[in-house]
Amino acid sequence: MPIAQQLTGHEKDLGGGFLVRRLLPDARQRSVGPFIFFDHFGPAQELPGVNHDVRPHPHIGLATVTYLFEGAMMHRDSLGSAQLIEPGAINWMTAGRGIVHSERRPDHLRDVAFVNHGLQLWTALPLAHEEAEPSFSHTPADAIPECSVGDARVRVLVGEAFGARSPVPALSRTLYLDVWLPAGGRMELPALEAQQAIHAVEGELEVDGAPLAARRMAVLVPGASVLLTTRAGARLVLVGGDALDAPRHMWWNFVSSRKERILQAGEDWQAMRMGTVAGDPEFIPLPPTPQTPPEPRS
Repeated sequence: MPIAQQLTGHEKDLGGGFLVRRLLPDARQRSVGPFIFFDHFGPAQELPGVNHDVRPHPHIGLATVTYLFEGAMMHRDSLGSAQLIEPGAINWMTAGRGIVHSERRPDHLRDVAFVNHGLQLWTALPLAHEEAEPSFSHTPADAIPECSVGDARVRVLVGEAFGARSPVPALSRTLYLDVWLPAGGRMELPALEAQQAIHAVEGELEVDGAPLAARRMAVLVPGASVLLTTRAGARLVLVGGDALDAPRHMWWNFVSSRKERILQAGEDWQAMRMGTVAGDPEFIPLPPTPQTPPEPRS
């Protein structure tokens, strides 16, 4: 059987009734390649007067990877970046030693009803880059390479696959694919990376004949090649890469190989030493800090 784990995830309310399905981390599967966090949000109807903005908050030791299928967000950060995030683009923010950012409803959509649907992922930065200078990179939709594999249309969002290479500046071996299979479609998926997982975004799949329902994740056995099929059509993403180079501690928005660094980041945010988003005085307060951060995740 090529599926090592099948994850159902759990729903989490990020505030104001904005629900996400969190697939990673899971008690049975802490990470897949460098990916340590996987949130699927929407499709959610955004109505005028409803506020699902994410106020300024900090990160260390990770890279956020934002990808939309529908809708729009406005990213601003403590570097001075201001970027409208739209469907098909990849937005990669390297937190490194520390960054503060917000994701808010764009001004031009304040009085408009629209649908937001996308994925928010985190990757752990390699040990050599945990304390790197923070940065933000926007890769527009028309710069993402596409190719055909069997019946599938594949967008190579991050990394390299099927002869196509993404320009997104990942700092470790990382693969992120957006795949559309039409009704009755088939795709042979080889073992492209050391660790791989498939998430069914929309529609039902079969992975070597095993059903995978929408919004579920199948973690593949290392080295496994699989046949993906769908009766009615499906959209999926594949994430993967090399295993983490060391266990990581995760608490709130902070990731590090050292638990004392997590505690220091909390103190820095509490004291407002991590920077601000220009023109945005709001912030998300530090939650109660555990005396001992969670055990590292490998």
